[in-house]
Amino acid sequence: MSRFGAALAAHPDAAMAARRAAHGALGRVAGAPDLVVVTAALADPDAAEQVAAAVAEQVARTGNEHCAVVGTAAEHVMGETSLGDAAGLGHASVAVWAAKLPGTRIRPFRLHSHRVTRPFEGMHTPGQGPNGGVAVAGLPDPWPDERVALLFADPYSFPVDGFLARCNTLLPDLPFVGGLAPGPAGYGSARLLLGGEAHATGAVGVLLGGEVHAAIAVSQGCRAIGPAMTVTAAEGDVLLGLAGRPAHQRLREILAEQPADVREQAATTGLHLGIALNEYADQHESGDFLIRGVVGVLPERDAIQVGDRVEVGQTVRFQVRDAASAAEQLRAVLRKARGRPGYESIGGALLVSGHGRAAGLFPPPFGASHDLHTVRTELGTGAVAGFFGTGEIGPVGGRNHLHGYTASVLAFAESE
Repeated sequence: MSRFGAALAAHPDAAMAARRAAHGALGRVAGAPDLVVVTAALADPDAAEQVAAAVAEQVARTGNEHCAVVGTAAEHVMGETSLGDAAGLGHASVAVWAAKLPGTRIRPFRLHSHRVTRPFEGMHTPGQGPNGGVAVAGLPDPWPDERVALLFADPYSFPVDGFLARCNTLLPDLPFVGGLAPGPAGYGSARLLLGGEAHATGAVGVLLGGEVHAAIAVSQGCRAIGPAMTVTAAEGDVLLGLAGRPAHQRLREILAEQPADVREQAATTGLHLGIALNEYADQHESGDFLIRGVVGVLPERDAIQVGDRVEVGQTVRFQVRDAASAAEQLRAVLRKARGRPGYESIGGALLVSGHGRAAGLFPPPFGASHDLHTVRTELGTGAVAGFFGTGEIGPVGGRNHLHGYTASVLAFAESE
């Protein structure tokens, strides 16, 4: 028996799938769990209420009335597949992950946002300006020993970018891990699970403090091409100049120098820009950059549009994504996490991967299950569960970010 367990079940009835998955996960945990995480792939978003109630009922039977239950509905879920076929046509698929975390303080929360008409000083006001902005409420005041926050959010109703930016300023030592799950039908179809209830908007999560032993691994899955360059001209998200040359012209030159396969990768899996996290490093490798997509080119300005704000003076480097580099980087960050003192034995892990990593990035035999298989193999545990999101949350360079095409992992040590 372990302190961690995970199971996945599929069934035409969502409540039945939830009960089977919960029974399988809880049955592998030695004693009553303290934290249960649920992810569910549902054709009908309203079935999330049944899933939440069914899992809460199974958890209540363990006797720990203080066990926190949190989760989300998602288009595709990941977990132990011995209890059912996740791809079963017309079936609901539910993955349940359970953990006994002695000495860990677990505080569930639900976040919601609302517009304010005047700017004000507050902890959770991610978008304020002269005419007001968006305020976020619901996060408990963090305690000094808070170690990590698990966060699942609806991208349509919750300003996750602004929230993370605000937390980077006010809570610089608190990492957030998780992802976005918008629901199968877009706006209004998201379902976030907390306790025995499902919510259609906002965000849910837990704060983990006290004697929690958790390691974070974030793999952005890109490899650098061309040289590192200084941004010499920029306007917001428009990159105008690189090392004193027009940005688009410099990009064309770099691509022309690459082998045919690299040019094909840039065209098929997309071209990206890495923004250096440490301007003072002597050299910048792929893992030293925050990866942002190249949204498009502006030929009339000889410029490039990037999926984030770019500042003059930053160091940047173009990036491409391919299966080999994405796989190697994931293995590298997992080995680094497991190499920390006290983490030689991992008991369980939670995983959020970007939809783009499931959609044909990795070839057979693993394909869409590549990240799950790699996490289980490299961390040496079968207690892994999660989902494919439309945005992944995790720290890079000591700051929390929202990513794309990324694998974000929260791993827990087996030993206390």
